[in-house]
Amino acid sequence: MGRLRPLLVIALVAALALGGCSRTSEDRPNESAKLVLDFQPNAVHAGIYLALERDYDGAEGVNLGVQAPSSSTDSVKLLLSGRAQFAILDIHDLAIAREKGRDIVGVMALVQVPLAAVMAQPQIARPRDLEGKKAGVTGLPSDDAVLSSIVRGDGGDPSKVHKVTIGFQAVAALLAHRVDAATAFWNAEGVALQAERPGIRQFKVDDFGAPPYPELVLCVSRETLQDHRSLVAATVRALRRGYEETINDPESAVEALVDRAGVKRDVTTRQLDAVSPAFTEGADQYGELDPAKLRRWAVWEARFGITKRPPNVAQAFAPGF
Repeated sequence: MGRLRPLLVIALVAALALGGCSRTSEDRPNESAKLVLDFQPNAVHAGIYLALERDYDGAEGVNLGVQAPSSSTDSVKLLLSGRAQFAILDIHDLAIAREKGRDIVGVMALVQVPLAAVMAQPQIARPRDLEGKKAGVTGLPSDDAVLSSIVRGDGGDPSKVHKVTIGFQAVAALLAHRVDAATAFWNAEGVALQAERPGIRQFKVDDFGAPPYPELVLCVSRETLQDHRSLVAATVRALRRGYEETINDPESAVEALVDRAGVKRDVTTRQLDAVSPAFTEGADQYGELDPAKLRRWAVWEARFGITKRPPNVAQAFAPGF
């Protein structure tokens, strides 16, 4: 027995070394991948661009390319066809895609709270004052839900609000007084409006009855999740590191966005100041997908008609990353 122990130790060391090499290989996929944004680059994407600037993707064995969406881009189709491996989706778009049978899965939250809001003219003191007034919506089902939830949450009757479809022109429509209010993202359009008209009102959906939910989610197809899990894990690690560094060093994140995406420095700085708390609000770590919070969101999603039934959280999200 005494003579066998050295051999046993050598065998164990060799096995551990091989196991370590295997894990390292799996952790570094050494693959290229494409990420499609949800909107034109802005401060909510700061962590992505800082990760690229500092080569956090390369450090994880990923050559990540980022594509801003065009008017004709359907991120879900790009994911399902394999022309993109990752996409940032609004959580409502993820829910709608899944209800249509498209097997898209959320793997990381970009923010922990809703970004949806109703922006209103200064004379609109509270959401229920919109009864009998004109409110602009983009035409997306989620806009109707946000408007309805906010007005109803303040004790008003959403059916008495006159909805006007304005596309993605909330800033222009409000500044031109074409509408009394409009649905918008408070971190982007809201920041722009408050800079132009400081008295503008801002009613966030989670201040009027909606549960906290991650508005923007990094998504993949089920096929990518199953067949390229190491790529998904490595990309999540790289982006999470980018956002953690954005929180610690916002000036460098703004610089990365200016250099790589050509955004305006002053606007981006204001946007990042506004949205930074949302990156980790109520979460233990950046990127967290909390199943309990998501289940409450799923009930709200169906209640306000975005989906016919509450999304199946266990199938729609993979929180293990």
